[in-house]
Amino acid sequence: MDAAAVLEAYNEQVRGARGEPSPGYTIERDAHVVRILGEDGSWACVSWSRLDEASADAAIAAQLDRFSAAREAWEWKYYSYDQPRDLPARLIAAGMEAEPEETLLVAEIAELELEPRLPEGVELRPVASAPELRALLRMQDEVFGGGSPGMEQRMLAGIAHRPPTTAALAASAGGTLVAGGRVEFEPGSEFAGLWGGCTVPAWRSRGIFRALVAQGTALAAARGARYVHVDAAPESRPILESLGFTALALTTPYKLAGSG
Repeated sequence: MDAAAVLEAYNEQVRGARGEPSPGYTIERDAHVVRILGEDGSWACVSWSRLDEASADAAIAAQLDRFSAAREAWEWKYYSYDQPRDLPARLIAAGMEAEPEETLLVAEIAELELEPRLPEGVELRPVASAPELRALLRMQDEVFGGGSPGMEQRMLAGIAHRPPTTAALAASAGGTLVAGGRVEFEPGSEFAGLWGGCTVPAWRSRGIFRALVAQGTALAAARGARYVHVDAAPESRPILESLGFTALALTTPYKLAGSG
C-alpha cells in the first residue's frame, strides 16, 4: 500500500466528504473547512481544514460563531499533518481542549487475510432491530465511558437505508452481549470505516475484537470498498497493526472546554 497516496485519497474522500452524505447527516463547506452535522442537531464535526498562519484564527472564530447558538455537541477533528503546525495551540487559545489522541490506521482490503475466529460459545451476528441496537450502544457507552448524542437515530437511519450505509455487529455469549462495533459504508468513497469496536473487560484477549474486524472488513469488501480505516485507541492499535493495518496519522478531537 502506498501510504502517501492513500492518505491523500483519505483526506479528499473521507475528511473532505466528497460523496453524498449518509442518511442522518448533512455537509457544510466554506473556503477553509468542511463540517459534517447530524440532521437532528445533536452532533457536528469540523472534519477537514485547509489553513495557514494567516487564515487559521479567523476560521476558528467562524466555527465558534457558527455553533454559538446551536445545540449541537461539536468537535474539531485535528490530524497531525494539518496546518498550520501550531493549530492545536490556536484551538486551545480559543477555548477548546483536547480529547484523548487516537491513531488513524488504514488497510487495503485485498492485502489482508482475516478470519473471524471466535472463542467457543460466542456468536457474532448483525444487529437487526432497534432494541438490539440500543443494547449494543448501552454496552459501548459503559466500555467507553460515554457515547455520542443522536447515535441511535443516525445508525437506525443508516441501517434502514437501501442500500444500507451502516451495519452493526454484536457478539454474545450465553445471551449476554460481550462485544460489538459498526461499519460505515461511505457513499462515493473507496473507504469504509470501522467504528466503536469494543469488548467488555471479562472477554478481552480471546480474539473477539479480531473477529469483529474481520467480519466488518468482509462486509466492506462486499460493498466494493477498497480500504478500511479505523481511529484506534492505544489499546487496539497493536492488534490492528498485527493484522496488517498501517498508521498514517495521529488524530485528536478538540471540544469546547467544559462541554463534555
